[in-house]
Amino acid sequence: MKSSNRVGLNGMEVFPFTSSTQLLDYMNEHKGILVAVNAEKVAKATDETRAIVNNNIGYADGAGVVVALHRLGYPGAVRIAGCDLWLDIISQTYKQKTFYLVGGKQEVIDETVARLRKDFEGIRIVASRNGYVESDEERETLIQDVAEKKPDVVFVAMGSPKQELLMADMMKLHPAIYQGLGGSFDVYTGRVKRAPRWWREHNMEFLYRFLKQPQRYRREYYRLKFLAWMLMGKFDGQKK
Repeated sequence: MKSSNRVGLNGMEVFPFTSSTQLLDYMNEHKGILVAVNAEKVAKATDETRAIVNNNIGYADGAGVVVALHRLGYPGAVRIAGCDLWLDIISQTYKQKTFYLVGGKQEVIDETVARLRKDFEGIRIVASRNGYVESDEERETLIQDVAEKKPDVVFVAMGSPKQELLMADMMKLHPAIYQGLGGSFDVYTGRVKRAPRWWREHNMEFLYRFLKQPQRYRREYYRLKFLAWMLMGKFDGQKK
């Protein structure tokens, strides 16, 4: 897929990948930040977050985004779950590439690293740390450490848009493959239960999370806003 094949959603350019394999093939030829794009991220987009997505690799990680891509003439576009994608990246590249992990509580990142070493024997993790970066000085130290250790792949699990902003600054000093993971370390270590397969296969994982965590209702405003924009034809769908 050429870089010109992006679709505009509220000024945020998304690749209509037809499979995770296609995304991985593109990633292997282009260093950059893999940004999971969902309805909430599109509806809350700012000039800063748009620039990060548009200068990197935005992919559909939300059912609403997939529906919008289909309506705009890309029926082959599929949802690619970020919490699966990072493990696909490791599975395909751990014998050749090095990794740096950031995110979660200290016990979560420690458990994540231990399990990765067990699941992927010989994986080279050059460094890891928790996601509690509490000062500008600590943030700069982290960015410098990534630049010095020069990992091939960096995973940052801190939630949006914090993780995207951090990865964008890391990228300035050390071009590599980056991916924001949100709560994926918690899922990988079994601390958070993911939606059962049926919900995932029917693009209803968001509904399962809402039913399990009704306190997320404030976030549903953005899904409704996205839906309204889609029904009104606000998304231009212009190829970039």
